[in-house]
Amino acid sequence: MRCPDARAGGRRRILVATRNAGKAGEIRSLLEPLGVDVVTLDELDPDRRLPEPAETGETFAENARDKAAYYARASGLWALADDSGLAVDALGGAPGVRSARYARDDAPAGATKRDVDAANNARLLRELDGVADADRTARFVCRLALSDGRETLLEADGAVDGLIAREPAGENGFGYDPLFYLPPLDRTAAQLAPEEKNRVSHRGRAVREFARRLRRLLDGA
Repeated sequence: MRCPDARAGGRRRILVATRNAGKAGEIRSLLEPLGVDVVTLDELDPDRRLPEPAETGETFAENARDKAAYYARASGLWALADDSGLAVDALGGAPGVRSARYARDDAPAGATKRDVDAANNARLLRELDGVADADRTARFVCRLALSDGRETLLEADGAVDGLIAREPAGENGFGYDPLFYLPPLDRTAAQLAPEEKNRVSHRGRAVREFARRLRRLLDGA
């Protein structure tokens, strides 16, 4: 794993600890205007030599902190990690922290991220079969944590409310976006252009709050 300088040309370098290109793109678009150089895991560790940390936390906050500390220690950079997921009221808050692996066992061996997403969405629809439209309320939740490997430097939260649609719609986004219907916009998250999604998404809200706090931290550095 390459370990670049923590600063390049006077700019702070921050590792965004994800291999999800969609997620990394959302975060990069909101942080780079601050004068931060964003480095992704695929750029830093293209050969995937660094194993992923186990997600053993019971909350989004615990998982975000643990991942940020792990990647900061491994890279020597400040590391920004998130734990995000879908909480469905009719399912008691599930899939929650298990959102990304909700139906992983239903996906074929060697499944791609797209395959796992499809399996997750299919399971969610099965679990909500027979649930009335008005009772299909849900929210996307995002918790961000920034670590230097020794301590958590910053945290931020974001959430957005919606409903679970009865069938997927839209080609944009990833994860549960095709099923997450936003009543004020009369569209699913997957039907939104990236810029519009950033304005309303849980991650967009969390990253904007994080960016405000990061600006103050950098100004005081």
